[in-house]
Amino acid sequence: MNLLNTIPALFIPGLFSAFGTFLLRQFFMTIPKEIEEAAIIDGCSRVRIFFSIILPFSRSALVSLSIFALLYGWNSLLWPLIVNTSTEKMTLSAGLASLSGQYATNYPLIMAGSFLAIIPLIIAFLLFQKQFIEGIALSGSKN
Repeated sequence: MNLLNTIPALFIPGLFSAFGTFLLRQFFMTIPKEIEEAAIIDGCSRVRIFFSIILPFSRSALVSLSIFALLYGWNSLLWPLIVNTSTEKMTLSAGLASLSGQYATNYPLIMAGSFLAIIPLIIAFLLFQKQFIEGIALSGSKN
């Protein structure tokens, strides 16, 4: 498929995950059926019900799934090392792993790089903290 040493090779396999499927399924099961039935009685089509009712309800679950996917992609080490051999397309975690040498390792450099690597994730979590907590808390509840 000519994906070796390309950027799409890094994120295409991560677009589909069993965790995301089960997280969203559990959340969709908590949405009351009465809301969907009321929309059908009002004359909404299935597509409109999804985009006008279900999608706004599931915003917190989608934000939680996005944060988990971002964390997985950001911290992925093995897959980027498998599909990319060029240093220009190396991810941050693979680049940090390449800083350790065979005979000597510059630990202050690796720790500084690790600190800089977690700053964007902390900022993303702080921005979406409310939706993240709601999505995790509501995805496992059953009415």
